[in-house]
Amino acid sequence: MTAQIGAQFRPGTGLRVLASAADAYRRVFVEGEAAQLLSRPQPVRHSGFDFEVMIEQIEQEADGVVSLTLREPDGGQLPSWTPGAHLDVFLPSGRQRQYSLNGDPADRGSYRIAVRYIANGEGGSKEIHEGLRAGDRLPVRGPRNAFPLVAAPEYLFVAAGIGITPILPMVNAAERADIPWRLMYFGRSRSRMPFLGELAQLTGGDVVVRPDDEFGVPNPTMIFEQTPTGAAVYVCGPPALGEAAREVLSLHDPTASLHTERFSAIPVRDGDPFHLWLRRSGIHVDVAADESTLAAIRRVLPGVAYSCQQGFCGTCRAGVLTGEVDHRDRLLVDGERDNTMLTCVSRARGRELELDL
Repeated sequence: MTAQIGAQFRPGTGLRVLASAADAYRRVFVEGEAAQLLSRPQPVRHSGFDFEVMIEQIEQEADGVVSLTLREPDGGQLPSWTPGAHLDVFLPSGRQRQYSLNGDPADRGSYRIAVRYIANGEGGSKEIHEGLRAGDRLPVRGPRNAFPLVAAPEYLFVAAGIGITPILPMVNAAERADIPWRLMYFGRSRSRMPFLGELAQLTGGDVVVRPDDEFGVPNPTMIFEQTPTGAAVYVCGPPALGEAAREVLSLHDPTASLHTERFSAIPVRDGDPFHLWLRRSGIHVDVAADESTLAAIRRVLPGVAYSCQQGFCGTCRAGVLTGEVDHRDRLLVDGERDNTMLTCVSRARGRELELDL
């Protein structure tokens, strides 16, 4: 690893000669065992494993960030997973949250997740930070992977703050596979950036650590302007990072593949307003063009269940009684789309929709 502080991309930095890259690609993805760690894109698993884990330990990883090491209560092996996977965690309060697995996929004896405390959030992180202890048991579902690591001749990883959690096992996989990689890691301050010590142990790629309090807020566009040609680009952080990557790469290198995971709900694009009738509740509500169906429902039914807000977990699934749906999820198969929808991302294809809520 080259530990660069506030470094800028230089043309050719991190690149191997074409022959070396091609040889590494063949050895890893055609011949090598490391290919098992790099999964090709697959549909999100429709239903994960449901089982119970025990919290073995809780550790402080950074200011406001703790990691939880989870084990099978009887000491057995846990289900396998690949970089980018997450667990659905069911908290004692009944809240359901998704957390990226950030340990070693080869370790079938334990999982590790990390949680940042969000003071003005909806209570999930507070419950974990203040209410859970080693020895507690938690129901979980998964692992599921909506952010898989694809085979590529080179990687650019971009993480902001807690966004390092799905990226960390990807970097380790690229390191073990001897594929050229670079990580750009941003955060408010070093004290708030988890796993810096683990990243310092890597030697096969470039790491740029850039805290805002030392170098100022980065220009998202500059991050992607010198992306290696044909690289797979993985971004986990605020929406501005993903939007900048999409805009820059479409002009700079259409051969690059972009893969993003978000911290927040997907913004509504090309939406039209419609009227929503919740039959069981006897409530009518209008959904604005830039508002999700779930957001409109929560205005009148605040206790409705939801979780990922990105169309892959299925928590907000609702039955459709009348009306046509514009399905925008990554979970339902064709047969399920006749009479159900995920309200976090899907909406009416027309002026009215009636749901079994």
